[in-house]
Amino acid sequence: MHEHGHGHTHGGGADARRLTVALGLIVAFMVDEVVVGVLAHSLALLSDAAHMLTEAGALGMSLVVLRLAAQPARGNRTFGLRRSEILSAQANGAALLVLAGLIVYGAVRRLVSPPAANGWAILMVALVGIGVNFLATWQLSGANRLSLNIEGSFQHVLNDLFAFIATAVAGALIIVTGWARADAVAALFVAALMLWASWRLLRDSGRVLLDIAPAGLPVHEIGTAMASQASVVEVHDLHVWEVTTEFPTLSAHVLVEPGADCHGIRRELETLLRDRFGLEHTTLQVEHAPAKLVQIR
Repeated sequence: MHEHGHGHTHGGGADARRLTVALGLIVAFMVDEVVVGVLAHSLALLSDAAHMLTEAGALGMSLVVLRLAAQPARGNRTFGLRRSEILSAQANGAALLVLAGLIVYGAVRRLVSPPAANGWAILMVALVGIGVNFLATWQLSGANRLSLNIEGSFQHVLNDLFAFIATAVAGALIIVTGWARADAVAALFVAALMLWASWRLLRDSGRVLLDIAPAGLPVHEIGTAMASQASVVEVHDLHVWEVTTEFPTLSAHVLVEPGADCHGIRRELETLLRDRFGLEHTTLQVEHAPAKLVQIR
């Protein structure tokens, strides 16, 4: 049996800095929004500040998870705490799902009975929100978004950017036409985007938690390629899964012809898996197949 292990680091320090900058921008804007909301007696602004609080929580959680995932493997934690990234993505996906449901509920109520809306207040706050969330989105776009942990935070900030753009359009419509329901229509558009982002995060993180093979690694094709190697008789107990994003893993039991070089074939299989399928962390048990018995009747 041979196990081939590799470290997996992708600029965690740079990602942490980008998350910290984005978190600072969001928190500063959230505090200002609370102050303005209280002074203006605006429930809409205070509600949006609550939304920003969940976004800040997602960014803070991502920062904590980056530190956990960077912890080395030791003791019973043979893979460290890398899968905490997946739990973070699940939490972000679930949060987006709940927020989308709350937004749909509030939007439907406003469509049925639209409250009086101050278009200028909506437009001005939305324009500032666009600027803040654009900067935060720009920061996170340069981080390692192949990590579902980073991607979850990015989706939070990106959806809030879309929300403020839609809110600005709604505010402008209210100013020009007086159509108060524009705010609710914009909210439904944002909720649809949030549902799509939530589905992607929950789907991708769910694949990892259920130990399903990564989408880009067809197990049947991998098994066929291994079994087609010279002197390989059979490949079974083939498992392909992800410990976390960017950490695909494979294990298999390989039987080779009697007298074949087990170690040489193992090295050939490792090269095949690495070069053709990008699998670097593999565990292969290579043994000789039992010789067939000759029966004399």
